[in-house]
Amino acid sequence: MPGLLRGVARTAVIAGTATAVSNRVSRRQAGRWANQEAAREPAYAPQPQYAPPPPAQPAPPAAATSTDARIEQLTQLAALRDQGVLSPAEFEAQKAQILAG
Repeated sequence: MPGLLRGVARTAVIAGTATAVSNRVSRRQAGRWANQEAAREPAYAPQPQYAPPPPAQPAPPAAATSTDARIEQLTQLAALRDQGVLSPAEFEAQKAQILAG
């Protein structure tokens, strides 16, 4: 019986060693294949960034068709001129736009 037990133990050690070596070789080979594939495939380039659409243009000021609205705009314009915000030339140019509108 001791000879039989020794034979079984020896077989178990050999089988365990063979399994460990086989697993190590498989992992190493899988790592090599992964490295080869990574070298073959181009690295992912960053996606092109598209410029955001330009902001929406503000709606043009509504043309003042009523006399009251024009008078109000001219009054505000005159107040800006009196405060020194607008020069007389700027005032005249804005006044012409309001009256033409």
